[in-house]
Amino acid sequence: MRNILLAILAGLAVILAALPASAVAPDEILDDPALEQRARELSANLRCMVCQNQSIDDSDAPLAKDLRVLVRERLVAGDTNAEVIDYLVARYGEFVLLKPRFSWNTFLLWAVAPLALLLGGAALLIAARRRTRTLATARTMALSDKEQADLDRILADESAR
Repeated sequence: MRNILLAILAGLAVILAALPASAVAPDEILDDPALEQRARELSANLRCMVCQNQSIDDSDAPLAKDLRVLVRERLVAGDTNAEVIDYLVARYGEFVLLKPRFSWNTFLLWAVAPLALLLGGAALLIAARRRTRTLATARTMALSDKEQADLDRILADESAR
């Protein structure tokens, strides 16, 4: 029983260690809990321009810290979440968003994967139907008299051996 409990605790420790740690420093945290919660939600969806695969909330890079401070400054100034996002996109481009917005500029990005899946499925379906038709045609075709005679001769030679 004790070994099972130790194994469970060790598993939990591994899981907790694998979770990303927040890089927000205590001096960045806002006094207003509602504004801080909004800042955290925004920061979780903004890309660190240095790390590129982390949010600014998880990154220790100096630029990420600057962006976290900027987000909090904009919120304290009274900006809405959308205004903060628009400000950062205007300043850094759509790349600053971890999840790009759907727009005509990003239509290709959103459409390529489902389109490729549909085209691949259609190609597989067409190939399977062609193969089925070819096999069915080959089975139903009768041999000519000469072909049948040649086949009978070959089979007779084989059985004689």
